[in-house]
Amino acid sequence: MEGIPVIAALSGGVLIGLAATVLLLLDGRIAGISGILGGAYGGQRGDRAWRVAFLAGLASGGWLALIAGLGETAERSGYPLGLLVAAGLLVGFGSRLGSGCTSGHGVCGIARLSPRSMAATLVFTLAGMIVVAGLRLALDLL
Repeated sequence: MEGIPVIAALSGGVLIGLAATVLLLLDGRIAGISGILGGAYGGQRGDRAWRVAFLAGLASGGWLALIAGLGETAERSGYPLGLLVAAGLLVGFGSRLGSGCTSGHGVCGIARLSPRSMAATLVFTLAGMIVVAGLRLALDLL
């Protein structure tokens, strides 16, 4: 079973790239999840169906992989609810502030050689590394 996580990760990456490519080629749209989610709730009425379908496919893909035995779950505990809520809100705020998320900038933007997306991806990757290192240091000191 050691090869399964590698296969699952590789398969997931291929499927993300394929979905982004298909959406761009068939509809001329960028597969940025924060934009798709935002449009599903606040977009034009006729524009919501494909967004909801895309999000449903995204969620069901992970669920199907788990059922097929290609995914693993490790129950996580011990994280304060307030910290999780704050983290989620900060990610959402950052997505809005950066006009996109990891899928829009990191997957689609870099593939299109967008300098703005390359800069955004560098900034949020570095910020994530700094936050993780800081939290681990803080937890070690407690």
